[in-house]
Amino acid sequence: MTAKSFTVKPTSSPARIFSAAFSAVALCLSVHALERPDVPFKVFQFPADQIPRVDGNIDDWAMVPEDYVVGTDKLMDDSNRGRVIDRESLDVRVRVGWVKGLNRLYFLYEATDNVWDFASAGLRNDTFEIVVDGDMSGGPLIERFHPEKGLPARDRYFSFQSVHAQNYHIFTPAEGKDWCMAWGPQASWIKELPWSNAKCSYNFKPGQGGKLVLEFWVTPFDYAGAEGPQRAIESVLRENKSIGLCWAIIDYDDPDKGNQFWNLSPKHTMYGQASELVAFKLMPLEASLQKPLEAQWSFKVVDFERRVVAFQDASAGEVTAWKWEFGDGKTSDEQHPVHTYEKAGDYVVVLNVEGPGGKSRRSKVWDVGFR
Repeated sequence: MTAKSFTVKPTSSPARIFSAAFSAVALCLSVHALERPDVPFKVFQFPADQIPRVDGNIDDWAMVPEDYVVGTDKLMDDSNRGRVIDRESLDVRVRVGWVKGLNRLYFLYEATDNVWDFASAGLRNDTFEIVVDGDMSGGPLIERFHPEKGLPARDRYFSFQSVHAQNYHIFTPAEGKDWCMAWGPQASWIKELPWSNAKCSYNFKPGQGGKLVLEFWVTPFDYAGAEGPQRAIESVLRENKSIGLCWAIIDYDDPDKGNQFWNLSPKHTMYGQASELVAFKLMPLEASLQKPLEAQWSFKVVDFERRVVAFQDASAGEVTAWKWEFGDGKTSDEQHPVHTYEKAGDYVVVLNVEGPGGKSRRSKVWDVGFR
């Protein structure tokens, strides 16, 4: 990380910034209201052996069913004048995905525009703007909306902006500049590997029309501080969890006029108010991608001195029978057994499961061991 976050603001110590950030997040935790509760939005789960490549080739996304697509018809006129997007002028399709075990959100953005504006080196650029609130803490995330107006602007910015929910202005396309503006003091690291990645494909010039394909992924954070990733807290993604997420399409068509702002939320200020996002649900694997039965399990040592281990079945599919082999000659037919090892050693623990889909075995070699 570069030193810009603190060296340019010597009066704001890291401890003060962290304390202020924690307080600001605490103020937001009681705010959970989200927009469009009547509209189901889903995040597709990719199998672990079919993680999408960020290469501009959309073949990886062919498995995503059509009901996961969020299209132009879901976007709203931010001016509240009831306008409808002319699909001859702009048409978009967005799909969002995740992978169990990875705290990443994958996006495929496809857009056809009659005029693409991206010649400027500055902020004027056709843009796909997203806001992510991984723990649905809600509340403001931009310094101008900070509830404590008495704080100096520098503290509101460095301790607050995009700390508990993140805003990305993704340039479509980005030519001669970074792929996005991560809107906050963590910009020097949050938009770089290993926290995000992007690839854009297009064959038009500024002012021309055509189709753009953008693939990218970002890491949502419960805490993303200005000081860098060393104290960052990733949002944990798990099946059936809901997250706050929203996007807007900022479209420049007329060089003499401002932009058009098409929003997934009915509230324009969703860019800085996480409570105005919409809820997306992290879906389980589609049935067509699941094995009929697959044994899987985890464990936790609850008492090292007495060598007590709690085992947790995590098998996929319908299971009617379990048999645990603990590696010391003892067995159990419970689903979630607790076992005490009489002596130290390294153990091969095996879970055998049965169900309508057949039989499956999962062995872990020396994961469980004591000295």
